[in-house]
Amino acid sequence: MLPSLPALADTASETLIVAGPRTPESLELEYPSTEAVQEARKNVYERLLAYEMKTNEDGVQVENFDKLVGALAKSWEVSPDRSSITFHLTDAKSHAGNTLTADDLMWTFERGWTLKGTFYWYMHQMLKINDFSAFQKIDDHTVKIQLPGPSPLIERLWVNSDLGIIDATEAKKHVTAEDPWAAKWLSTNTASFSPYKVTTFTPGREVVYEANLDYYRGVPKLKKIIFREVPTSSNRVAALQGGAIDVAEWLLPRELNLLSKVPSVKVSKVYGNYIHRVDLNNTIKPFTDPRVRQALNYLVPRDQIEKSVYFGTARPTKSPVSEIYPGFTDEYFGYTEDVAKAKALLAEAGYPDGFKTELGYRTGDEIEEQIAIILKTAFARAGVDLELSKLPSSTLVERYSGGTIPAYFLRDMAIVPDAAYVTNLWLNSQSMVDFSHYKNAEVDKLIDKNLTATDEPARLADMKKVQQMVVSDAPWVFLFNPGYQLATRANVKGTSWYTPNGNAWFDYHKE
Repeated sequence: MLPSLPALADTASETLIVAGPRTPESLELEYPSTEAVQEARKNVYERLLAYEMKTNEDGVQVENFDKLVGALAKSWEVSPDRSSITFHLTDAKSHAGNTLTADDLMWTFERGWTLKGTFYWYMHQMLKINDFSAFQKIDDHTVKIQLPGPSPLIERLWVNSDLGIIDATEAKKHVTAEDPWAAKWLSTNTASFSPYKVTTFTPGREVVYEANLDYYRGVPKLKKIIFREVPTSSNRVAALQGGAIDVAEWLLPRELNLLSKVPSVKVSKVYGNYIHRVDLNNTIKPFTDPRVRQALNYLVPRDQIEKSVYFGTARPTKSPVSEIYPGFTDEYFGYTEDVAKAKALLAEAGYPDGFKTELGYRTGDEIEEQIAIILKTAFARAGVDLELSKLPSSTLVERYSGGTIPAYFLRDMAIVPDAAYVTNLWLNSQSMVDFSHYKNAEVDKLIDKNLTATDEPARLADMKKVQQMVVSDAPWVFLFNPGYQLATRANVKGTSWYTPNGNAWFDYHKE
């Protein structure tokens, strides 16, 4: 059940109470990006650039990928050959009252570069930077980044909330000889120029965000956000209907369907950028053979899953690139439900009687459990025996990142709306998140080429070829884009959607 809440009568209109399935595992910028981490990061770390917002057909504010605007950078210039970008900083104050300067950027960049985690991967893998000298302080309000060559991502990458800017003055107070980058302190505390800071961080129970009254875009309308971990979806529904919470995240489709008919509740839906799939470890037999992987895709009862699990709110995934991103094509996706075709492919691969394998999914994820049960029955028609393993999220991540589980569910999104970025993220054999261990030399070559190419029509043509090869190779079992849905009390306004699929509480208010 939902834990008891403090009395908030005096500040009810400025306090938002949220329930979700899990609290973020860490507040550290270099921590791997889980769904809960992404939402926290969206609220406690500010980016240099952003996309202009627009209203979609359902009245939700969404990002306009065609127009970049300044965030902590009030302006910026890109060199004609797209090999350098210069940021001019806005006037901003941190939660601690410190003024943003170029030193904050340089410390954040040096920290990320030295820790060799997320920041380093973006800079080295995406922008091809090989030496920290690429980052240059021009003056107290100006920083230049010089790439070794051109990049089509030189601007768009800085919209990413993984590249937030740290208040170096505050963070340095928590540096020790053993921890020169304050990683321990920043895993449970925040220091940035964002709309909110975390004042209570209790993993597994509660996170409290309080507003930065000096926030450069204006004082947030909501002064406090109380996020409670409520693992069971039905308990979140009951709390929302009873008025104990204002927002319920990650409800089941059938629950959202029922709540959409409740006058006191509003359900907002965005067809976003999620790709939910079963990753197959391409280095573990029998998934070393593309015919086996193709066979599993022919066994998926997509119509059944769409109706019984998603209640018609999801769309089948037909490419490794999100349908809403430039360069997407589904013309090469030919996997229909065809048991005879699947059996023939398995026989060709040397498995006429099928095989046995393990499929992992997250404890507490009722959608994955429902789909897993459906797949077990569907795959059995061709002799494929799925051993279903319900695992804690941390255990599942440990196993698939370590390459010790043959098949597992993965729901993920690529934050930057660019086909080369997306495919590089999951399908380049050099990527640190190619957890399926997929490797196709021609795919790698085309992706690498288009991380530096700037001829957009040619890039899109190459990315079309990449999608064709990947769909044919079938490194995954393609499932669905479930979209992003949010249930709120009817008096909660300002619903917005961003590519990390985490709520930005600065956009919200209560009437």
